[in-house]
Amino acid sequence: MRPACHTATTDCRSARGFSLIELMIAVAVVGILAAVALPIFNDSIRKSRRAEAFASLSGIQQAQERWRSNNNKYADDTKLTTAAPGGLGLAATTAGGYYALTIDAPLAAAPSPATDSTDHMVTATATAGTSQAADGTCVRLRIRSTGGNVFYGSAAASGSFDESTGNRCWAR
Repeated sequence: MRPACHTATTDCRSARGFSLIELMIAVAVVGILAAVALPIFNDSIRKSRRAEAFASLSGIQQAQERWRSNNNKYADDTKLTTAAPGGLGLAATTAGGYYALTIDAPLAAAPSPATDSTDHMVTATATAGTSQAADGTCVRLRIRSTGGNVFYGSAAASGSFDESTGNRCWAR
């Protein structure tokens, strides 16, 4: 037989719902899971947005090769957004606006006509205020072409580029 509620020895409230301790334990478990999952989720989002930069850099690199076949040298940054036939006619940012794109001067200190015709660098720099600006050593992505060889590099907001084959930003 079921005991009656509100007697001196029985309290029906303990048989229903959650106690405050149980609720706090559940909140703590959810908080711990969120603290672990959120950074991993943000890293995955940043990694997927890098694909946008890779596509834009590859597009500029291909446009540079077309430009060089017609002009005997690579285009400079002033020709990036200039409409064809006077320029490459490409955007200065990626489609989602997460990266700014630039065509950089060759690495040689004093470029010669021979250097201008065989070297170029294209860089994607994460836009300030976007999640990509917190992408660690992948804030700047670069494709460098020197003497027909292509090098893929990445760097933090400042510092030198890592062009090693184990570069985590350029998953190949």
